[in-house]
Amino acid sequence: MSRASTPVIDPVELTRDLIRIPSVTPADEGAMDVLERHLIDLGFTCRRLAFEGPSGVGVDARIENLYARRGTASPNLCFAGHTDVVPTGPSDQWTSQPFNAEVKDGVLYGRGAVDMKGGIAAWVAAVSQVLAQGEPNGSLSFLITGDEEGPALHGTKRVVEALAAEGEVIDGCVVGEPSSSQQLGDMIKVGRRGSLNTWITVKGKQGHVAYPERAANPAPVVTRLMARLNDHVLDDGYPSFPPSNLEITTIDIGNPATNIIPAQATARLNIRFNPSHTGDSLIEWLNREAGAVQAETGLQITLEHLCSGEAFLTEPGDFVSAVQDAVEAELGRRPEASTTGGTSDARFIRALCPVLELGLVGQTMHQIDERVPTAELEALTRVYRRVIDTLFERLAK
Repeated sequence: MSRASTPVIDPVELTRDLIRIPSVTPADEGAMDVLERHLIDLGFTCRRLAFEGPSGVGVDARIENLYARRGTASPNLCFAGHTDVVPTGPSDQWTSQPFNAEVKDGVLYGRGAVDMKGGIAAWVAAVSQVLAQGEPNGSLSFLITGDEEGPALHGTKRVVEALAAEGEVIDGCVVGEPSSSQQLGDMIKVGRRGSLNTWITVKGKQGHVAYPERAANPAPVVTRLMARLNDHVLDDGYPSFPPSNLEITTIDIGNPATNIIPAQATARLNIRFNPSHTGDSLIEWLNREAGAVQAETGLQITLEHLCSGEAFLTEPGDFVSAVQDAVEAELGRRPEASTTGGTSDARFIRALCPVLELGLVGQTMHQIDERVPTAELEALTRVYRRVIDTLFERLAK
């Protein structure tokens, strides 16, 4: 493709086109098609990887994913993101309807404006500008999923597994999550804590409250176990990470009667953990604690666990410093390398290559009136173009 024929893409208009598609997880509704058309015009070879399975909303779903690459040479610089969005909430509470993508007073409103259709559009626009100036010294690729805001079982995780099995080499990846805190470029995310959910069930024996000897009450047993877990200090922190925390998210008995000892009690907890632990080590500890309480009380306790991601950290080095240098050169501020926040698909990509997150200011993500100034989209495009140029200079050495 010649320079003259390379289309230069407007990040604001592409963001608006993507917002107009109501791709609420797990629906795609054509969002991947819009993105794929632009990438094909830019000379990318696009592959759709679709996987089916539980969607987290009670039914199986077909999840659309896209891997696109332009070039075969090393290094291969990847951008990762997601076209799915969270539900809008009451649409009548929005300043502008959430999928209308209206611009008012220089601000673009819409679900996904920040998280993260705006980030995708800015990187595509930056790539178009890079290609308009000539061929980069390496390959460019996109890893886009439609399953980030849901259970994330059939999106980036499975694409990464497929690419690894094929021997695809990616040398560095920027995830376009809204990492900035107060100002564009003030923060990048270089790691994330792991996340473990555990469901706890205590089996008792139903009976009349006046005859407790004929029953076995699970309520004090579940509260004893939860207090024991809650009182345990997991750690005092890890370099670049805060201490791990265990949070009890619910305790349920569901007994409407005042004169019945319940037959069952359940609880759920979540642990956000730093690299002091692994999902398996925490599961082993939880099982051991439950076993001890079961032995003390004689009531059966069962646990189910789901570790949605391990803790990870992209260590300081050439990749991280190149991105920080590029942001500072473009915006005049050096981004803080942070590990705060929840999980992201970077937790899967780190199995392939160094990864970090750089994107818009995240103040309105998932909120009513999610929005982004159009000038910020244009500024992020300039930042991304500088990041691409800088990374190719550093990674190619």
